[in-house]
Amino acid sequence: MVKKKGFKGGVHPPDFKQWTAEKAIWRMPLPRRVFIPLQQHTGTPARAVVKKGDTVKTGQVIGEAAGSISLPVHASVSGKVVDVCFFPHPLFRQAETVVIESDGADVWEESVGEPVDIDCLSPDQMREAILKAGVAGMGGAAFPTHVKLSPHEGKQIDTVILNGAECEPYLTCDHRLMLEFSEKIVAGLKIILKILGCQKAYIAVEVNKLDAIARLKQATEGDGHISIVPLKVKYPQGAEKQLIYAITQREVPSGGLPMDVGCVVQNVATAFAINEAVSLNKPLVERVVTVTGPGVKEPRNIWVRIGTPVRELIEQCGGYQPGVRKLIVGGPMMGVAQYTDEIPVIKGTSGILVLTEESSPPPSSRPCISCGKCVEACPMGLMPNMIGKLVEHRRFSEAQEYGILDCIECGCCAYVCSSKINL
Repeated sequence: MVKKKGFKGGVHPPDFKQWTAEKAIWRMPLPRRVFIPLQQHTGTPARAVVKKGDTVKTGQVIGEAAGSISLPVHASVSGKVVDVCFFPHPLFRQAETVVIESDGADVWEESVGEPVDIDCLSPDQMREAILKAGVAGMGGAAFPTHVKLSPHEGKQIDTVILNGAECEPYLTCDHRLMLEFSEKIVAGLKIILKILGCQKAYIAVEVNKLDAIARLKQATEGDGHISIVPLKVKYPQGAEKQLIYAITQREVPSGGLPMDVGCVVQNVATAFAINEAVSLNKPLVERVVTVTGPGVKEPRNIWVRIGTPVRELIEQCGGYQPGVRKLIVGGPMMGVAQYTDEIPVIKGTSGILVLTEESSPPPSSRPCISCGKCVEACPMGLMPNMIGKLVEHRRFSEAQEYGILDCIECGCCAYVCSSKINL
């Protein structure tokens, strides 16, 4: 029996993945309008290079990278630019956004889709292709991928980990991608290995996705450089530092990065996008999103163009159930509650979760009883109870001494809190 990998701390919330785990990815019709933010990645926002009245093609650059940690942004439909304005954003209240009215023809840039002989490309050419395609981490953080694949001088990478844990409850977009596109994910992983000059890779998947594990084993059969690693079902198993420890037993130092211990971690959806960018010259203009929760009539996994309003995704899932209380972009543990469903899908949008009054009752917190549950649950080995009290009294310097900057905001402490304190 294969030993399942894990880490200290964490919690075991119900996974609620049964809503969509067995539903194949469905391709949504083209939206009538897309609202494409110039800030979809960690770092400096892109700079608009189109204006109202311009005609654009799918895959055309509409925002150019504006710094070393930045990415270009591309049109996700062909049509006419009807505005460049500030518009609601899923992570910020508003952001500069290019609004495109679709012409329904979906005419792509001529160079997109032309097969590339990747064996003839150097690592630098591959990085450049990933940059030009606007690929960002698709697990949520949306850090520019070409930067992550450019380790600092003196940092030697010997291990690549593909994150297929998908430990957040409700979400199944990565699960379905691994089932339906395992070969393309593995192809993306091989590109990563070539870029980094690395010989060892792991694809990490929780054991509640045995079908995905089987498909990935089939896709990597005979490749001695890639191993499929079964993980314990525990949250936050997919967190970068916890994943590295579970697989390699290496601990990323406080304030450090995975490259400090010789590792690079990428999401499986990012590997898919890397393959599309390098082998087909295709920019990141669409992704798979799980639309789910008790507040949606017909939950499903959807291929959706970047910039599509969440409202339209909900409509494609039969609309809202009665008694909706909360709309979340992402999962219930680390997702962001929204004030409107007009916000668009962006590169890091893995899920749209709709909760009802019954499934998300208003919290009623009480004073801390010092039970210690949050300390036991914290995967970073912190003392959330003490940090919470220090922050409450604005004693930020002392909170830093207790390791607040090492917090990964996973929500385990709040989940187990007997007093329902929003830590």
